[in-house]
Amino acid sequence: MAAASARRSAILPVSITMFALGLLAIIAIFALFALGYGNLPVWLNLATLLCPAGFIVGVIATVLRNRKR
Repeated sequence: MAAASARRSAILPVSITMFALGLLAIIAIFALFALGYGNLPVWLNLATLLCPAGFIVGVIATVLRNRKR
């Protein structure tokens, strides 16, 4: 049971990291468009999907953690 508890507590920092990386990708896209770049790489556009994915994972992890109490 301790391993499951450690795994659940590790999900929240991972989701925060995913959210932060997605947010950085969004800021980078806005900055590049402001500088006049229009043809951005696909990986940068796909990296923006980390933001909502990290948010969803964080919400689910928080709900599951508080539901067990």
